[in-house]
Amino acid sequence: MKIGIMQRDIIWASPQENLRRTADAIARMEPCDLLVLPEMFASGFGASPQQVAEPAADGQVLAWMKQVAREHDCAIAGSVAVKVNAAFRNRLYFVTPDGAAAHYDKHHLFAYGGEDVFEAGQERTVVEWRGVRFMLLVCYDLRFPVWNRNREDYDCALYVANWPSSRMGAWTALLHARAIENQCFVVGVNRVGSDPNCDYTGDSAVIDAYGRDIATCPSGTECSATADLDMDRLLAFRKKFPVLKDRDI
Repeated sequence: MKIGIMQRDIIWASPQENLRRTADAIARMEPCDLLVLPEMFASGFGASPQQVAEPAADGQVLAWMKQVAREHDCAIAGSVAVKVNAAFRNRLYFVTPDGAAAHYDKHHLFAYGGEDVFEAGQERTVVEWRGVRFMLLVCYDLRFPVWNRNREDYDCALYVANWPSSRMGAWTALLHARAIENQCFVVGVNRVGSDPNCDYTGDSAVIDAYGRDIATCPSGTECSATADLDMDRLLAFRKKFPVLKDRDI
């Protein structure tokens, strides 16, 4: 399984421009099984949901993701502000080439940053793609180990984020901790650049179950990087050293 992580700057509240720029970056990448984009990659985090949210069933960003997945024969993941009935959700889509779109609605809302204007999702989402089971998670979810706990139902925890530069120590430490304690791969894709509220340095990474980096993006710059998830090695490690059997319920 080849993962492509895309550490992007995001033009504030400008979906069309962000989609155009992202499509150009994807065209320059080598083929991957899964492309991962940051949280709110089409609008930026903190933009008014009334301004940028799209209909959950047929929005332009979801349609774009389906087109990318089909054209590149890969899955693509990234979060989007959507409107569900009268409420707004921070929705992480996982779209496959056949047009299927699984989703996870962010459970832990960052009220400190004004995200409580959204409605929290209540369901975990695990998606299987080309032999790897992915648990879908968004930014602030990273801080809550109970919600992240591996119930032996996933192989890779996938985090998309707008995690600010002032708290990068927590981002780096927690990504590695989640990989080690859940005996899984971790994919963490964060944005770079600035918005009206924060600065971002990215520091995106793919980490193995030993807590070792297998792909990284340099701090402070747009970057695309790839990593191979070796499932045979992960399963052999879990069999030899069955940490998950001793987890707390």
